[in-house]
Amino acid sequence: MVLSLLRRGIVICSFAGVLMTSVSADSGLLPARVEQAARERIASGACQTLVFGMVDGDKSEVVAFGKLDHDRAPDADTVYEIGSVTKTFTATLLAQSVLSGRVTLDTPVGQLLPDFEIPSREGKQITLGELATQHSGLPRLPANLAPADPANPYADYDAAKLKTFLAGYELPRDPGTAYEYSNLGFGLLGYALAQSEHTTFAAMVDREIFKPLGMTMSGTALTAEMRSRLASGHDDAGVPAKNWDFDALAGAGAIYATANDMLRYLKANMGIGDSSLTAAMRFAQQPRSGMAAKMRIGLAWMTTDKGVVWHNGGTFGYRSFLGFTADRRRGVIVLSNTAVDQDDLGFAALDDEARLLPTWKATALPATSLEQYVGTYKLADKFLLKVFRMNDGLYARATGQAAIPIFPASPDEFFAKVAGISMTFTRDASGAVAGLVLHQNGDHAAPKLSASEVAAEPKEISLPAATLRDYVGKYQFDFGAVLDVVLKDDHLEAQLSGQPAFQIFARAADEFFYKVVDAQLHFERDANNVVAAVLLHQDGRDMKAPRRMAQ
Repeated sequence: MVLSLLRRGIVICSFAGVLMTSVSADSGLLPARVEQAARERIASGACQTLVFGMVDGDKSEVVAFGKLDHDRAPDADTVYEIGSVTKTFTATLLAQSVLSGRVTLDTPVGQLLPDFEIPSREGKQITLGELATQHSGLPRLPANLAPADPANPYADYDAAKLKTFLAGYELPRDPGTAYEYSNLGFGLLGYALAQSEHTTFAAMVDREIFKPLGMTMSGTALTAEMRSRLASGHDDAGVPAKNWDFDALAGAGAIYATANDMLRYLKANMGIGDSSLTAAMRFAQQPRSGMAAKMRIGLAWMTTDKGVVWHNGGTFGYRSFLGFTADRRRGVIVLSNTAVDQDDLGFAALDDEARLLPTWKATALPATSLEQYVGTYKLADKFLLKVFRMNDGLYARATGQAAIPIFPASPDEFFAKVAGISMTFTRDASGAVAGLVLHQNGDHAAPKLSASEVAAEPKEISLPAATLRDYVGKYQFDFGAVLDVVLKDDHLEAQLSGQPAFQIFARAADEFFYKVVDAQLHFERDANNVVAAVLLHQDGRDMKAPRRMAQ
């Protein structure tokens, strides 16, 4: 399923105050342009707080910007979720197991979980190394991730659910043949390593990494003291977000930590100081497989063509970045309690030539003026960018991708809060919008297509509330996911397991479509004219889900 876009709001919260706190005796390690960008992002309301841990040779420093809830200042002991940076800890645990001789990278994960039925393909089994280098063939998320609370999606995904999914999953290709980022794969790796030691991931990472490094304010769950120092998370619109809890998939992203603790971890990874973890960390960092044109991956750790070793993380309410230079002299940890990408700050702290994204601040434009930008723009053959209205805002959706909201910085200048995307709309001699220039890894001009050049779009119609209530209910797909359709005011929203709810739009009775992705829903009725199933059409596939229960 591809309905996987995180919820992205259209209201920008402004957070009062800009505060910078130097937390060490040393100072001046954070490059001036990064400091300026951090100040601008706080002032613009793009994020609530930013905390940097910098290492330069034998010096280190923590610098904090912004203000937490209740006007508190963040500092080196403020607790953040680090999300997928957790994967580097899991990779270190694997490296230790390899160097100790307990396993090898070629050990099939099934050997560590004899009670599990691990998917294989033509006799080729998934190995520990393939899990750690994101080459396992497993999907990003398991299809039976159906959280009781979608805002805390991993909390109730336990070993029984993991075992059930793996037993029924068919690999789309041989393990080891292609890179595909998988939270499921790393969660499985962490679970398998812990089970092989007859312990839990939480206990194993505490014993093997936190305690040896003196990381006393880190863990996979919040202690009372950690909670008292927690930076509450916010989504990319500044709306408070729930903290995440993990069960079986903890190795993918469960860790909470402070900048002080992450500095200890960063220095150990850079080889600074005397640590029993040094050999394992070096082993994990070694590039082993390709993943992108200018990127290779080791055990979780990625290495750029400039030799920067790094990993990032993100949850519904936080972003993190950890990296260091090839010569191991400069390193950085970036922590934020707003779910807006900050990777460019991390790279710019390590590389004076790395590009910093502009700091955008949304402005208000009359809702009626947004209509002039609506249309389809041609970026390349068979690659179009559709700009459309939804929820009183403007969204953009590229071919084969999910829609993202775009925000006006000024008339004709819009930006997204992800992936460094912005766009400039261009006009013809008469003043009509005639195209746009997409700014992402360069400038890409796209003329606006005429109505005759674009396939007809579904036309939205209104249905009475009584008719809409016919479709409310839960629909169970055979791969385990549930589509939950609910009535909100005068419209329907549909939520697939583990994903946000999105509005669906009627084009006829029993026929609905999404705007955020290219997908349609057809509701089927039984002999009594009662809605009994839904057919999801997406990516050329039709997937049927019988109605499980009406609401």
